[in-house]
Amino acid sequence: MTPPLPPILLIEDTPSLQLLYRAALTKSGHGVVTAGTAAEGLELMREAAPQVILLDLVLPDRDGLDLMREMLQLNPSLHVVVMTAHGSINKAVEAMRAGAHEFLVKPFDEARLLNVVANAHKTAQTAPPPKPAPVTAVAPAAIPVNPTVPPAPIGSGFIGSSDAMAHIHATIVSVARSMATVFITGESGTGKELCALAVHGNSPRAAGPFIALNCGAIPQDLLESEVFGHMKGSFTGAISDKPGAATAADGGTLFLDEVCEMAPALQTKLLRFLQTSTVVPVGATRPKKVNVRIVCATNRDPMDAVRRGQFREDLFYRLFVVPIHMPPLRERGNDVIEIAETALARFAQEEGKQFDGLAPEVRALFRRLPWPGNVRQLLNVIRNVAVLHEGGLLTADMLPASLPQQAEAAAIPPPVAPSPQVPQDAPLVLDALLGRPLAEVERMVIEATLARHNGSVPKAARVLELSPSTLYRKIEGWAQR
Repeated sequence: MTPPLPPILLIEDTPSLQLLYRAALTKSGHGVVTAGTAAEGLELMREAAPQVILLDLVLPDRDGLDLMREMLQLNPSLHVVVMTAHGSINKAVEAMRAGAHEFLVKPFDEARLLNVVANAHKTAQTAPPPKPAPVTAVAPAAIPVNPTVPPAPIGSGFIGSSDAMAHIHATIVSVARSMATVFITGESGTGKELCALAVHGNSPRAAGPFIALNCGAIPQDLLESEVFGHMKGSFTGAISDKPGAATAADGGTLFLDEVCEMAPALQTKLLRFLQTSTVVPVGATRPKKVNVRIVCATNRDPMDAVRRGQFREDLFYRLFVVPIHMPPLRERGNDVIEIAETALARFAQEEGKQFDGLAPEVRALFRRLPWPGNVRQLLNVIRNVAVLHEGGLLTADMLPASLPQQAEAAAIPPPVAPSPQVPQDAPLVLDALLGRPLAEVERMVIEATLARHNGSVPKAARVLELSPSTLYRKIEGWAQR
């Protein structure tokens, strides 16, 4: 007989909500202990030894985020689900970065509550015992970085001991144990998928599947089927049922690469998937529940995509919980040498040859190069050398002829662009704006832009580099005043 799970600790200071959440959890078979203050919650945590805690971030006697940090220091294996009102969603995101398992935005329905609690219990049951580590569960910006001490076994594909990479390693270790969505940014070839693999490999889901899907490489009309699956006969060519990537990743991690290329209609369905943890294959009528951790990546500026109306703002804030920026290779110092030497040894072994490392002039050249293709370009260069040469010391004459030219081009400063001409009527425009409150100036600019585009919010949003939803909120706010 399976032993009963430890009770859930519910810390909520509003009596009506406390009663509502407790009733829903009890009806589902969960044991629940409740507290209305931070002090009571801390005492009950020691007495009841819960695995899962539901924590309101606004408490009468203490900040909920500080309480969560203390609880995680006392017991790193806790799975804390934070609860917050819609207006304080930034606080919830901060909590996720500090080690929370998941967050709930009030008001939420009973199904969402029970699903989050079930996932937290499942993760707690399968997670290995926590190991002592020098990194505490705090926000990534506060993680101490020590390049000489690796924070954890990140994975053999992640090479580099620069300060930037040490900070990324520490962030991965801190976030891997939670369900927080990770949003990886960086230029093409910087290793975003390796970063996603490291998050998966250092998490309790490491034994589960890692499913990668490139949203930019799949035709838009097939993307929904690839993500959520389809039923036989649901469209032309659907000759059998097919599980999508979200179902295939059940119990593991779903990596959505180039997520900003996703069609708007699919963005809506992805947002619902994140909120409900259920998938509805194309042609199906019944949803299916899955337990998936989302990691996504893009080589674009996601905020710019939001401003241009190409990416949903609410989906962006749901995904952009723990951002990790992969720096370009040119900003990683001696990492370029470490990566080149490691790759040379590996490719030489594959080709059955013996190389003796990099010559000093090659090391100096590699440090000077801009590496527009980043790590991917470097690996191609080393592969080229390993295939075309017999071995020995890797000298400059073994490199592709284009590399020294790239170094010379990078050394030439780019031409200075001429200053834009200031319109003759600019002083008159400035005179009309000077002395007015900033909010009034903003409204004048927005209303003038809308008038120029015949009241079209999408067109005005593109010109102003804002999302249409932002403009609609501003217009509604003015109407209510």
